[in-house]
Amino acid sequence: MRILLLAATPFEIAPTTNWLLEGFQKSDTGVFTKEKLEILPLISGVGMVATTWSLGSILYRNRPDLVINAGIAGALDPSLQLGDVVFVGSERFADLGVEEADGRFTDLYEMDMMGHLPDWCKKGLLIHPDADKTSFLPVKNGITVNKVHGAQASIDQIRLKYPDAQVESMEGAAVFYACLSSGTPFMELRSISNEVAPRNRDAWNLPLAIESLNRVLVEMLQSFQ
Repeated sequence: MRILLLAATPFEIAPTTNWLLEGFQKSDTGVFTKEKLEILPLISGVGMVATTWSLGSILYRNRPDLVINAGIAGALDPSLQLGDVVFVGSERFADLGVEEADGRFTDLYEMDMMGHLPDWCKKGLLIHPDADKTSFLPVKNGITVNKVHGAQASIDQIRLKYPDAQVESMEGAAVFYACLSSGTPFMELRSISNEVAPRNRDAWNLPLAIESLNRVLVEMLQSFQ
């Protein structure tokens, strides 16, 4: 089985990379191999553009059997705790559109500019085909943004616009779009590093989020051996 392990930054999956270095053979091309399992860690860079390019180039050349997108996220859902790890069951591009004269935001779907929508896209929402079959982690709804929300006014606005949104990242929807378009099996795992609130880095807990994320990742990868 060939798995592409995709993360925006190296520190988000560093513990898993160390685990691979300890127990797998690494090729000159960066592929970790153990028996019939092949894992390629790929650091895409932050944001949708970098993610689309990095993932698209891999899918075009040599499509893996599974893409795992792993990273941290902010929680819009107040029931989520720092360090919680979730399976993202849906995504949307939450700031792709136009700002109206009165300050409201209109997305591409509302503008009727998304063209013919495939079955996996419902009213601008990108839906994971197996979200309703997933039980190993809580399934949450994601939004993807170019600018993370850090002011109360914009946080209130995004909650009003997308009341079902529970986690926020800067890459997830790009992964959904590329994998759904190409028919590549995938999953997006996110560990909560912060509440989406007025920006205060002291309230973030990156070490806890990374520890929790990589514990789940290692357990999952072990299950494929």
